[in-house]
Amino acid sequence: MKVIVGMSGGVDSSVVVYLLKEQGHEVEGVSFALYEARMKDTFSGCCSMESIHDAGETAARLGVEHTVVDLRNEFMTRVIEPFIDAYAQGITPNPCILCNKHIKFPYLLRKADEKCAECIATGHYAITERCREAAACLKKGIDPKKDQSYVLYMLRPEELRRLLLPLGEKRKDEVRRIARELKLPAAKRPESQEICFIGDKDYRTFMHALVPEERGGPIIDIESKRVVGSHKGIHTYTVGQRKGLGISSQEPLYVVKIDAAERVLYVGQKAAVKMKEFVVDEINWLIESAELLRCGSAAKPGSVANSSLLCIRASVKVRSMMKDEAATLSLMPDRRVHVVYDEPQWAPAPGQSAVFYQGNTVLGGGVISEVIS
Repeated sequence: MKVIVGMSGGVDSSVVVYLLKEQGHEVEGVSFALYEARMKDTFSGCCSMESIHDAGETAARLGVEHTVVDLRNEFMTRVIEPFIDAYAQGITPNPCILCNKHIKFPYLLRKADEKCAECIATGHYAITERCREAAACLKKGIDPKKDQSYVLYMLRPEELRRLLLPLGEKRKDEVRRIARELKLPAAKRPESQEICFIGDKDYRTFMHALVPEERGGPIIDIESKRVVGSHKGIHTYTVGQRKGLGISSQEPLYVVKIDAAERVLYVGQKAAVKMKEFVVDEINWLIESAELLRCGSAAKPGSVANSSLLCIRASVKVRSMMKDEAATLSLMPDRRVHVVYDEPQWAPAPGQSAVFYQGNTVLGGGVISEVIS
């Protein structure tokens, strides 16, 4: 079978090429030149020219064809600009999910079609399984520290059906061992947890450089309603943030809420940042509604979902590195989902993705549009 592998230049996608070749597949690698390709610093993140060079070197060493596709304009339009706009509106964006949705997977499939390849593959730590005829399910990877199913909830059916994820059944230390044994260029590349186009810079520095004229406003204690300070622009703050507020108090204060229209930053103590309820929009279900009826159990609807069509029990995570926690999902007539956690969770925020699970299976997910205090 012919497979097109998205090669970032990192250790994960490099090992994927090797594993697929070992399984007997015909493999070709594709790297995308994104934002960093037109910057002048020495950052070596996954979208830098250095990483693309490493991907090409790896492909040559493993004996596979390697192609570079210039997507800088598309990446700016579909990822960078929405990222900037979201922070300007007081929303917490997830650029990795935007990239997967609009750039990585659509263009990998396009390249696969051009090359008459049956499948695409990436280095994500998650699992795809055939769950019924002509359909696939998405599940967590076996390494809980590396599971990346959260950033794949937005996959379309045609992407999921044709996607191979060879690392879902492996742990990171095993993948690094394979890379070292093969002496791949990426074997010593450090693990990156940063936003790829920002690298090790602070995102606030990035935002200040692109939005230098933002107006400031008051910082208000959400409990006492008193003005406790001032900010220089809401675009450099996110819900749950503690550092960089420029205010002093006896107890640590965190950003609880951002009112973009009034340019007000609300802060409070730790307990005020934990929330139980929010509404999720832009839903992408990875299973059919009939399956929801079969696998869901009845639950009392929450305050926003009195007219809900169905309530099911699931677990939900709102950040990639958090553990999914028990919640009730109320499916509303307008196709949104009202989520009520069993216990308050840390800093769910508008703009973040909420992903729904039952066991290890991803049910779907969407974008938080409203947090209910």
